[in-house]
Formats: sequence, C-alpha cells, structure tokens
Amino acid sequence: MGASGGLFGRDVAIDLGTANTLVFVKGRGIVASEPSVVAINTKTDKVVAVGSTAKSMIGRTPGNIVAVQPLKDGVIADFEVTESMLSYFIRKAHPRRGLFRPRPRVVVCVPSGVTGVELRAVREAAESAGARRALTIEEPLAAAIGAGLPVDEAWGSMVVDVGGGTTEVAVISLGGIVANSSIRMAGNHMDAAISSYVQRQYKLAIGTQTAEQLKMELGSASPLAEEESAEVRGRDLLTGLPKTIVVTSEEIRVAISAPVDAIVAAVLDTLDRTPPELASDAMDRGMVLAGGGAMLRLLDERLRRETGVPVHMADDPLMCVALGSGRFLEEIDRYRNAFSSG
Repeated sequence: MGASGGLFGRDVAIDLGTANTLVFVKGRGIVASEPSVVAINTKTDKVVAVGSTAKSMIGRTPGNIVAVQPLKDGVIADFEVTESMLSYFIRKAHPRRGLFRPRPRVVVCVPSGVTGVELRAVREAAESAGARRALTIEEPLAAAIGAGLPVDEAWGSMVVDVGGGTTEVAVISLGGIVANSSIRMAGNHMDAAISSYVQRQYKLAIGTQTAEQLKMELGSASPLAEEESAEVRGRDLLTGLPKTIVVTSEEIRVAISAPVDAIVAAVLDTLDRTPPELASDAMDRGMVLAGGGAMLRLLDERLRRETGVPVHMADDPLMCVALGSGRFLEEIDRYRNAFSSG
C-alpha cells in the first residue's frame, strides 16, 4: 500500500528480537540482519553505534562507552534506546533521498505473552522512530507464516519459535492462536547458564560471546553419539590472569539443562491445552521449529521423543519470523485477523 517514493516509503516489517533484529522491506525482502545492541557514551548519553558495530564493542570499550541490549526477554527494557535502535533500522530500510525521508508503515513482531503496556511501548517506539503507522503481529503467527504453514485454514498448525529472549509455542488455526505458551526462557538464557557454570566449576570468567560460541559448538538437548570437547579462554577469578581450560559437550548439556527442560515443558503444556481435533492435526502434520535457539543440536529429537509428535525444522529458522512478518505485510488484508490485540 505504501508508495515507493514521495512522503510514504515502502512498508517495513521488523523482527525486533532480544538478540538480533531483522528488517524486511516490501518488494525488496530482508535488507538488514544485525544484533540488537546499542553502544552509548555515558558522558554525553549519545548513541555511538548500533547493531554489528555496537556488538563488536562489547567488552572492548573505554569505561564511558557501554554496549546495551535494549530488549530483555523479548520486550522493551529501555524505551529511549529501543527508539534509537528502531530509528537506525528504519533509516537503513529507507535511506534519505532529497529533502524528505519516506515514512513507511511498520509491522513489528512481539511475543504472544506481551502485555497491553508492552504492546503500546512497541508501537510508540516505532512511531517515534519514524513510522507513519505501527502495527504488531505475534511472533508465533509470523514464524508459522514464514515456515509456510497454512495458518488461515481450519487445520491445526503447530510452531515452536526459540529466540534469544523468549520461546513461543503455539497451535494456530483459521488465522488465530488457539493454544499457546510464551516463556521468557530461550537462547540467551542458555548462554548465561554456560557462563555461570564455567564460573562456578572452574572459577573462570568468560564473556557472553564465548558462552554463545560454546553453545553452538558443544551444546545439545540429548547425549551425543560421541561427546566432544573444546578449549575455553577466560580470566581466572582467583589470579585475575588469562587462563585456558577444556570443557566437554556433556558439561555444556548439564549447564543448559534448565532452559532446555523449560522449553520441552512449554511444548508439552501447549499440547495438553490444545483441543483434541487440532492436537490430532499436530500429530499428523508435526510441529515446526523456528528461531536461532531451535538450532540447538538434538532439540528436534528430544521434542519428538517426549511428545510423540513429528518435528520438522523450518527451511530458514533464523529468518522465519522476519520472512513471515514480510509476507504478512504483502498480504495484509488476508491476514487482518492475525493482528495482536491491544
């Protein structure tokens, strides 16, 4: 609906995640995928950098520059910083041409467990950042659309979206969420659990990026056929000096067991509250995994074993929500009833 030039820009969909933000522009596809990080100069309160540049500053900046993640557990923790971040991404989607910056209609993904206050905060931040109108879509709906599930049909489609801050589990039929669980436990919590484990077990301090790397290299939801190990470098808490240790995949699995167990429990809980006919559809067609956290090794096998439901990985789990919100934008009238309430 947005014109490609003039005062109104092409419509934009933003997957505003705790860990990463992806931007979809109508007619162009995904134009940006960067960490949800903002670097701020505490002396001047000015934003120094956003996205990839800001993330590269974590742990490497002078004392007066801090890198912050303005979203916590999928919702806005710092309104002004989120507004600056959204403004950066909207500008990236619509570079200035001539005297005017085009003002697009913006769709932002939100967790399904979001409160009315949190929903208003998202819309206000998007409008303050330059959107002419801000709309929201619930993340599991966007993930299901992005995974190619027939969300507007009378079938039960089940999606499990494991992001950075939240895990969204939903059974969708006729364009609406019939049963769902939204828990504030996901990929970032696994990273934090790994950091805590290494600190507790080895008296070694490691950064969040090192913890995330360990999760990707050694993490799993079930025992591996052959357990693995990796060297980890950090700061010895007793001497303050750099130290290298070796950790195993078994240890990492123990470290992340609480968040993984919580994700499995959320899936079981959602199935338990799903009407029998739609649960039967899920049994026939399976559940689809989306989100970066869903790429944890053997999570699909673990869910299949504990629920008895077939499990499929989305074709592009990291892009699923952004692609789905983009399709929502492109066929907005078809998906009208998929708007978040509030």
